[in-house]
Amino acid sequence: MLVMTGTGTGVGKTITTAAIAALAVDGGQRVAVLKPAQTGVRPDEPGDLQDVLRLAGAKVTTRELRRYPDPLSPEAAARRSGLPTLDPGEIARAASELDGDHDLTLIEGAGGLLVRFDGSGASLADVAWSLGSLVIIVAEAGLGTLNATALTAEVATKRGLTVAGVIIGAWPAEPDLASLSNLEDLPVAAGAPLLGVLPAGIGTASPEEFLAAARAGLSPWFGGEFDPELFAGCASAGK
Repeated sequence: MLVMTGTGTGVGKTITTAAIAALAVDGGQRVAVLKPAQTGVRPDEPGDLQDVLRLAGAKVTTRELRRYPDPLSPEAAARRSGLPTLDPGEIARAASELDGDHDLTLIEGAGGLLVRFDGSGASLADVAWSLGSLVIIVAEAGLGTLNATALTAEVATKRGLTVAGVIIGAWPAEPDLASLSNLEDLPVAAGAPLLGVLPAGIGTASPEEFLAAARAGLSPWFGGEFDPELFAGCASAGK
């Protein structure tokens, strides 16, 4: 079981979740993706789980616990809409149920590790702790990502969580100096290895192209072929 968190919104968390799921399915595993709270999407609109299914395939089991129309934190969106909030116990129970029938369960949070689910301040960190799950941090490539990644990792560690690694969720086609430098510095900030770099824009790829990109961009830890030192050398040479 893996808890997928980001250093913020729009960092490529859903694409990274889909990439891990795609590799696992291709490797013959039974995969489930749990999205505790989907915000900013109306009931009749496709959400993050539809993107996971489109990219990783219909064999993935998906489950969404709450949906709120406003693009806010789950707690704020629930308050605005008058809909019920979530608590870590409900999320943990749903994750455990899915994990009992699957080889890999991915729990995709909303925003960062401490984004609130309810008025008590419950967050994805509480869910990860209750499940004893490893945490994957999805980070941006460029300037400012080191501080956000370090803060996320420090909070995780202080709460008794284990950060398995960090993944860059959207690598730019033309990386700048900060992005190239961060290939070396992000693992230091996270206190965990760089487990992948996924190219920006692969969310529009076909399932076959997406699987190939996932294999090239994710570590053997996930069934991929990504080598951080080789990637850094090629990226620097290309620059």
